[in-house]
Amino acid sequence: MIEVKLHDIGEGMTEADITHFFVKVGDRVKADEPIVEVQTDKMVAEIPAPKSGVVKEIVVGTGETISVGTTVMIIEDESTVVTQPSNQQPENKSKSKRIMASPYTRKIARENGINIEQIQGSGPGGRITDEDVYSQIRSNSSPIIVEELVTESKTVVPIKPYSTDIPFKGRRKQIGKKMQQSLITIPHCTHFEEIDVTELMNIREHLKEEEIKISANAFFLKAISLTLKEFPIFNAVLDEENEVIRLLDEHHLGIATDTEDGLIVPVVRNVEKKNLKQLHTEMKDLTKKALENKLSIQEVSGGTFTISNVGPLGGSIGATPIINYPEVALLSFHKTKKMPVVNKKDEIVVRSMMNVSMSFDHRVVDGATAVKFTNHFAKLIENPTFMLLELV
Repeated sequence: MIEVKLHDIGEGMTEADITHFFVKVGDRVKADEPIVEVQTDKMVAEIPAPKSGVVKEIVVGTGETISVGTTVMIIEDESTVVTQPSNQQPENKSKSKRIMASPYTRKIARENGINIEQIQGSGPGGRITDEDVYSQIRSNSSPIIVEELVTESKTVVPIKPYSTDIPFKGRRKQIGKKMQQSLITIPHCTHFEEIDVTELMNIREHLKEEEIKISANAFFLKAISLTLKEFPIFNAVLDEENEVIRLLDEHHLGIATDTEDGLIVPVVRNVEKKNLKQLHTEMKDLTKKALENKLSIQEVSGGTFTISNVGPLGGSIGATPIINYPEVALLSFHKTKKMPVVNKKDEIVVRSMMNVSMSFDHRVVDGATAVKFTNHFAKLIENPTFMLLELV
């Protein structure tokens, strides 16, 4: 008998939620065939069968949260399975073929009541894509007829009182645990700054005129990387057990991204080695994957510093962001608005001002160092040409 256990599918992972089984007791499975889908705090993943055989027992249920090492399923090795005559053992029609589709595509189908096995895939090798599922949903849709209750000359729409329970599981639960761990472990301290982004916005407009689009986040990432070279203490990990602060050479910057299933942080790797155009393209690709829940574990792991740009959402002028443990700091960008500002000539001018919030681990860094960090970052953003001097 083979025990299929939840293994560590990503760094720091300790548990996951069971979201879906692709097989049932009695099904024959082939080696490496997906048999169960799980949700961690960072991604949806499929666990494959380690060997070919027959499913003898499913130990846990859908919706359960289990720890790494927990037995999920028991499979009888194919080499020990006794093949019965066809008249005694009917062929399992449900396992006649393997369905090729990503976990996110399967999720779309399940949530919309679509039998994914009945869809003809349009992708390479017959792989079923998101659009294949959406097309099936559209073809299954029918007009909704609403019956109205009419009393005398007044239309009455009956409303029944009800309460709604929102499940606290899956990514939402995992996010909660990660945030709690961070707050309990790290003594947070947050300071705020106001940065003039007028020149940065002007440069972006000039680039657009040349049909070159570079996002503000790309400039932010590059400025942070240059600032981390000056203040490497913020690109570090505190190893309490060995009583040492480990400074990291590579800048792997996480981008907090709001998705339908909750917050996720894709990581742009080696920002110190990439130019603005490369950063813009990579961030665009990662953000798209995050919104479609298609990020790999490598794309959400190993971050050394995180940014959160909530400015485009509007309304936010400040926050006390929670650090992405075990990192040392997080920089959050807020609403940008035009304001009257007194310049060096004592003239009142209109400038575009952006608020930032920086949370840092007070065990590792003092407040004065954090202020110097944001001052240096602000210098680069307010005078983008200074970036050229540091890039030489």
